[in-house]
Amino acid sequence: MNTTQLISTIKERCKVCYTCVRKCPAKAIRINRGQAEVIAERCISCGSCIKFCTQKAKQIISSIGTTEAILNLSRQADNSFKVAACLAPSFPAAYEDIAPEKLVAMLRALGFDFVFETAFAADLVAITYKRFLETTPSKKFITSPCPAIVHYVEKYHPNLVSALIPIVSPMIAMARIIHSRHGDNVKVIFIGPCTAKKMEALRFSGKHFSEIDEVLTFDELNLLFKKNDISPATIHLGKSPFDPPHPRKGHLFPIGRGILETADIEDNLMKSDVISAEGTKQFIEVLNEFEEGSINEVRLLDPLCCNGCIMGPGISCSRTKHYRQTLVSRYAREQFMQSCEEEWQEEILRYQYLDLNCKYSIDDKRIPPPSDEDLNRIYKQMGKSLETDMLNCGACGYITCRDHATAIHKGLAETEMCLPYTIDRLKQIASELSESYEQLASTKKALIQHEKLASMGQLAAGIAHEVNNPLGVILLYSNILFEETPVDDKIHDDLKLIVEQANRCKKIVSGLLNFSRKNRINIRPTRISELIGKTVKTIIHPGNIRIKFHPLNNENIVAEIDPDQYVQVINNLLTNAIEAMQDGGTITITVTHDEHNLIVSVRDNGPGIKDEIQKKIFEPFFTTKQMGKGTGLGLAVSYGIMKMHRGQIVVKSNADAKHGDTGSEFILISPLQGPTQELISE
Repeated sequence: MNTTQLISTIKERCKVCYTCVRKCPAKAIRINRGQAEVIAERCISCGSCIKFCTQKAKQIISSIGTTEAILNLSRQADNSFKVAACLAPSFPAAYEDIAPEKLVAMLRALGFDFVFETAFAADLVAITYKRFLETTPSKKFITSPCPAIVHYVEKYHPNLVSALIPIVSPMIAMARIIHSRHGDNVKVIFIGPCTAKKMEALRFSGKHFSEIDEVLTFDELNLLFKKNDISPATIHLGKSPFDPPHPRKGHLFPIGRGILETADIEDNLMKSDVISAEGTKQFIEVLNEFEEGSINEVRLLDPLCCNGCIMGPGISCSRTKHYRQTLVSRYAREQFMQSCEEEWQEEILRYQYLDLNCKYSIDDKRIPPPSDEDLNRIYKQMGKSLETDMLNCGACGYITCRDHATAIHKGLAETEMCLPYTIDRLKQIASELSESYEQLASTKKALIQHEKLASMGQLAAGIAHEVNNPLGVILLYSNILFEETPVDDKIHDDLKLIVEQANRCKKIVSGLLNFSRKNRINIRPTRISELIGKTVKTIIHPGNIRIKFHPLNNENIVAEIDPDQYVQVINNLLTNAIEAMQDGGTITITVTHDEHNLIVSVRDNGPGIKDEIQKKIFEPFFTTKQMGKGTGLGLAVSYGIMKMHRGQIVVKSNADAKHGDTGSEFILISPLQGPTQELISE
């Protein structure tokens, strides 16, 4: 193993759910451009991210290739070394359906010359622990067999490094026992449930000699078995026992408080001088309290990163913690009953002077807190301006919003990890997109209408031009004949009809010409209330129709418009409203404004306009009036005039009495300040 980047992310599988960030006790995972990255120098290799990632996007560096190379090399005729397998005492939880002796036989079939139980080293370490604590009764200590805890203390509680008991773990102790017993020409491969053991092995490796040559997880061992077609059914060697030395109570080591039981350390709840903590949440809390001194009665702290080694990330097992604990306890009980205490005592005495000491060093990776100014800047980026915005929901993977902001400041996290912020931002974006969509839809509708008007305008211009000249001749001579013909002449009424219809044609042609040509609007400051008031007075309407005009509160409000063309729009709307209300009614004209726009509303309480008709009312030549009553150009021309003013006509209408009062409202919206001359001449 020649790298410290033990855990990495498979980017193709990562869905950026932040589960790994939430579960990582060391906050050693950086979110960079939407990808979760493991920061090697902060990682304690506990494997929490591996265990909880449902997408299998986290992977530990594989030891299978190195193990195969060692085993293959050992089989060569000129080899000078043997290979030993050290099986962690948690193996009964991983191999429930395989008898221990059968498992040993399978390991030998892989090529291992020795198969040892690390539980014996656990016995030796436990005895050494008890002796150490008895010689230093006045000090407070932290147990150190869990490598993830050791690395966490070194990196994030450097003030507690001196409290770590300077005794190696059972894995390293077993390697020293093997080398003491069989010499240095033995390659030692540890097999267990813990990914942090790979990092621990690196700690005790040198240029010329490594106490542990490789570390396999139980999952990796299963892959080796499968690759070599080794299973209980394919092994014909029968049962194969473990190589000595044999343990006595060390099998209990992987269970919570197991080290206390193995070392016969009194765990008196009345005294509360010994505390065990299992799991990431508990060990983080208890280490903080231990350093703060809030649990000052505690003399010995026994933290485990996992809920006991039986719950390590290197075991793919669906069994619960309590079931696994039962499996290990049952095996420990059986082996304890079968073991020979005298032989065990002899082995313990044999290694009583074996050096089990080690040193731990500070590797401070704590993040200094940012300044209040930097924090407030980051809070602002996340939309947190009030104390009530600090939800501390933990969705980002950090316990508090302050922790998240600190991580952002150090480049370990992103603002998008804040779920409430992201939801609010998405709502804002959705609202902006909806508004943009409505604007695009309105623009599209306007373009379609513009194209219709343009094409119809060209057609109308051609027709009007061709018809206008002969129509003038007809009007001239028909009027001459009409005036010179006596009233009692039989053709007098016919000539009158010709003159009336010719005048109607003239009106239609005039409308076509107005519609077709690109008018220039002549804007000038205009008193709106005065203009509309005069227009209303000129409108001829039946007695059963009332026109109510509500002018602006401020009579001096002035808007820049073309008054002549604006009057034409008002006239068209009033004429349409009057003709629509055959049974009488009320027309209400209201003038208002906002900061930028003049708003004129012409509302009637007539029959209303049906929905299917509303879509067509601005189309040239579309009319619902009787033949001869209208040209179908009034609203089309009005639409064009408002567009030249850079304004719009909004229609609101209800033709169904079930939905409320019937009637129509046309709202004219145009800028108070008129368009530039360049825009006017378009």
